[in-house]
Amino acid sequence: MSDEEWERFLQESVTGAAGAPVEPSARARDVERRLRENPGPAEGWRTYTPARPRRRTGWYVTGMVAAVALLVVALFPQQVVGWFVGDDSAQDGTPSAAESERPGEAPGAEPDRRPTLAEPFRGSPAARWADGAAGITVPPARATGWMKAAEVERALRQSRDFLVAAGLDPGVLRGERPSEAIELLNPHQKDVQEYVRTALSSKTPTDTTDPLLLFSRFRPEQARPVGDVVKTRGRLTYREGKRGAVEVTADVTFVYPVTPAADSGEDGEVVRTIVRRETVMSWDDPAEVITEPGTMSLVSYALDMTNGGCSAPTGYFEPPFGTAEDQHADQDRRIDPYDRSKPLDTGDGTTVEDDDCATASRS
Repeated sequence: MSDEEWERFLQESVTGAAGAPVEPSARARDVERRLRENPGPAEGWRTYTPARPRRRTGWYVTGMVAAVALLVVALFPQQVVGWFVGDDSAQDGTPSAAESERPGEAPGAEPDRRPTLAEPFRGSPAARWADGAAGITVPPARATGWMKAAEVERALRQSRDFLVAAGLDPGVLRGERPSEAIELLNPHQKDVQEYVRTALSSKTPTDTTDPLLLFSRFRPEQARPVGDVVKTRGRLTYREGKRGAVEVTADVTFVYPVTPAADSGEDGEVVRTIVRRETVMSWDDPAEVITEPGTMSLVSYALDMTNGGCSAPTGYFEPPFGTAEDQHADQDRRIDPYDRSKPLDTGDGTTVEDDDCATASRS
């Protein structure tokens, strides 16, 4: 090799020959490899791809269902509670919400369970009703007729006192004279005073002189109460009546569990006598009607009873221990004694006649 060729070789070794292939760098080789594997436009290092929007249908539906559920709970709280409680919860004795107006339907069906001496209200809607006077709802008082609000409040309290004395007093239930209830009756209302005297003294009362129209009574030699509790459900309402009087209407159902008086065993028979009364009481203006302070006049009183006897009136409830009731009841006509959605027929006094007994759908 000549000296000129050797000099040119050394110079090209440093500067590189024109057109000679260039070995790509490691980064270049990596880029080339990625382009082969993922063809498409290159993505800049300061750019970003927006997230793909999702349809939130599932969340929208969930939200709508939750809103509807909250609305149902707000409108029908008691029914919703009933969906989540077992059958036995209806038998726990917890009082239902107070009745502030006439219900729209009968209470729901209860488990078919026989009452016992230990649990006399088992298998009955009354298991959730309040005890005694607590089950009678008294509305707020307002000035009405001739009475101021405080006087209306006293009239409502005394009206409930009358119901307690006539239908819950233990002595009256044993057949004793309902003296406390009679003291609240206007002594100058001659027809009512005559009814009370006849009803409580006659051994053969009629449909219009039956003391059961106002007073709850059992023959002590035939039936005795089971325990000390009588379940009740009902309410008082009031309005202005004739001559400015305050007219109070009581619509109350009483449930009396009783057992045969001669039966002292632990497995004795229990019958529930169910009585619904509608009593209209007039608290009269002394300036318009002859009356005495703290007494009221009776406008009307009506009675509906189940398991109280279908024979001629005797002045006492006669629970159908055994199968006696089936001999008199009309098997083709059935009634629900716990259905308070329908009003009673009112008048000067009514009772169940022998040929008007229906069969109770439950007791």
